[in-house]
Amino acid sequence: MDTRIETELQRIVTARHHDPFAVLGRHEIDGETVIRVLLPDAISVSIAEGDLAMNRVPGTDLFEWRGQGAAIPAHYRVIWRDDDHHDHIGHDAYTFGPQLSDFDIHLFGEGRHHHIYRVLGAHEHEVDEIAGVRFAVWAPNAERVSVVGDFNRWDGRRHPMRVRGGSGVWELFIPDLEPGHLYKFEIRNRHSGHVVLKSDPYGRQFELRPKTASVIAPARTVFEWNDGDWMEARAARDWLHTPMSVYEVHLGSWQRDVEGGFLGYRELSHRLADYAREMGFTHIELMPVMEHPFDPSWGYQVTGYFAPTARYGDADAFRYFVDHMHANGIGVLLDWVPAHFPKDAHGLAWFDGGALYEHADPRRGEHRDWATLIFDYGRNEVKNFLVANAVYWLEEFHIDGLRVDAVASMLYLDYSRTEGDWIPNKYGGRENLEAIAFLRDLNIAVHEECPGALMVAEESTSWPQVSRPVYTGGLGFDLKWNMGWMNDTLRFMAHDPVHRKYHHGMLTFSMLYAFSENFILPFSHDEVSHGKQSMLNKMPGDEWQRHANLRTLYAYMFTHPGKKLLFMGTEFGQGTEWNSAGVLDWYVLDYPFHQGIQRLVRDLNHLYGAEPALHRHDFDSNGFEWIDCNDNEQSVLSYLRRGEGDEMLAVVVNLTPVPRRDYRLGVPLKGLYREVLNTDSRHYGGGDVGNGLGPIPSEDRPWMGRPHSVALTLPPLAAIVLRCDKIESDETADDAVDDAAETAATAV
Repeated sequence: MDTRIETELQRIVTARHHDPFAVLGRHEIDGETVIRVLLPDAISVSIAEGDLAMNRVPGTDLFEWRGQGAAIPAHYRVIWRDDDHHDHIGHDAYTFGPQLSDFDIHLFGEGRHHHIYRVLGAHEHEVDEIAGVRFAVWAPNAERVSVVGDFNRWDGRRHPMRVRGGSGVWELFIPDLEPGHLYKFEIRNRHSGHVVLKSDPYGRQFELRPKTASVIAPARTVFEWNDGDWMEARAARDWLHTPMSVYEVHLGSWQRDVEGGFLGYRELSHRLADYAREMGFTHIELMPVMEHPFDPSWGYQVTGYFAPTARYGDADAFRYFVDHMHANGIGVLLDWVPAHFPKDAHGLAWFDGGALYEHADPRRGEHRDWATLIFDYGRNEVKNFLVANAVYWLEEFHIDGLRVDAVASMLYLDYSRTEGDWIPNKYGGRENLEAIAFLRDLNIAVHEECPGALMVAEESTSWPQVSRPVYTGGLGFDLKWNMGWMNDTLRFMAHDPVHRKYHHGMLTFSMLYAFSENFILPFSHDEVSHGKQSMLNKMPGDEWQRHANLRTLYAYMFTHPGKKLLFMGTEFGQGTEWNSAGVLDWYVLDYPFHQGIQRLVRDLNHLYGAEPALHRHDFDSNGFEWIDCNDNEQSVLSYLRRGEGDEMLAVVVNLTPVPRRDYRLGVPLKGLYREVLNTDSRHYGGGDVGNGLGPIPSEDRPWMGRPHSVALTLPPLAAIVLRCDKIESDETADDAVDDAAETAATAV
């Protein structure tokens, strides 16, 4: 035998060949047809068409047939008997040409293929009317890549892939294979010879943890969406000027079945939709539902970026979840983690035997705090992986927006690093220029591909223009979490009321920057975990005061400019820290104080949605005006929220347990002022101090720089919200009161 051929065969036998198609399959050599297959488990092999016996190449698991092959079809079948004496028949994978287009590979190399998940990974495919599965994976440092699975005894010699030039992309079409089989990629590094076994980065289904194999997912042909009207309306929705109140949920611990096990996506969708709708939330935000191996990571250490976690069901069950939410008028946001990934051996870490998705240098490639790896945003293919992943969730699952986790850690090269443990950028600065470019490209792509989808940044620093368009120099997000407001507000509320007058500026400071970004005000899972205590137990005082403080805090939040976010359990004042391994303490709703907090959050949501003054101008100064921000001696804040024209609400917040009788408040309009919300109402568990249901006529008595004023009773540790019924200039207050009383009597 020719020495070159001998060497080629040896490389196939030892699973080191980068181009198995050069040896396996059908070849015309010196006027005769040569067909070779590699079947390590076979004791006999033949070609089905013609029942042509194949001979074993001595000392190997290669089988070969030589002869005149004119009668043998292009895609012949092989019959073989394994060492357990089971017979098999199937088409030879090595008779099929390349299946990926050069254009797809080119776009991927440029980092501009927004739908690369339709190309890479495992996909049902048909060639010349022969059905099978097409596999493709990016592994540029590999000497050899094989598809292994339960269909080939996990043997890397059976299905080695072909590499597509210098792209680093490997592919193989395996005929006669069906969805449902388990698979991984076996990769041999070209430099070290080290062999690794990896799950599919683009896998759309995985085994339930602790198992780690990818599952060949069926093409999406079963599920039919019913949310066309929702998606059309979303694309045209003026979200800037409409209410947005988000309920953040961890699916595994919100509710469980009677035996303590996880509920599925379908059952969760019905329970959650009913609850969120009744409570008045406009959106839910799910902590990561991408596949992850470790429950206590809460989903933030992702190994299956393209797969809904199998903990709660399959991909179509998750589609049902989203579809049902939309049917109930509730948007769905997902937490998404492009900042880092775990080191699990089956995942992205050192994927092809070397640094690929991550930076090789740990000063750029590793998060010390989280023991995770950082994506290399400078590699086009890595950037493409992440951008396409965002598009995938938004398009394939009709997700309404992504909350991008840990943006601050992406923006700064020295994030949580000591001196000498980070590498400056090319200008000597601390800004991560590659991550900045990635975030801008990401937001541009999402807004182009997914009309109406929102991109939300969890960004905790003063980085400028996070929620401003890329064309103005911004990062291109729609919203930014207002972490400064959250931290200042919670620190203020933790003070004993007797000391709050010394810290008054912690509450008023937020209005100096409130309109510099499109802010969402978050009380998230991070604030009720890791020893930070529950929202209720952050509040000072006895039981009554803690509940009163929390009610006041929520009223302040819902009347402050910005969209809203509450983590599950905080809406009814759960007393213990959140435990992801258990379930929320729903039992506390047997107690009146907790019932009161839940009622208040429900009423705040509905008030926020019903009153344009509370949401119309969340992001511009036309929607907010201080009445008095300087009454620190009494720890009282008062302000106006404005809509269009004379649409206006006045808010007064008393942050001490001392009732304020005859508290005079300056108001801009002559009219009748009514309490539309009082957090001290007995309905919410309060003492029912306040101004009653009747109208409070304004007086022509200038106060606080306003032409009119009203005399109020401020309940202790409470907030009140007042609506004004304007009085025409020629109408007296007494006449207006009489008219209001007559109208009320008629209504009764």
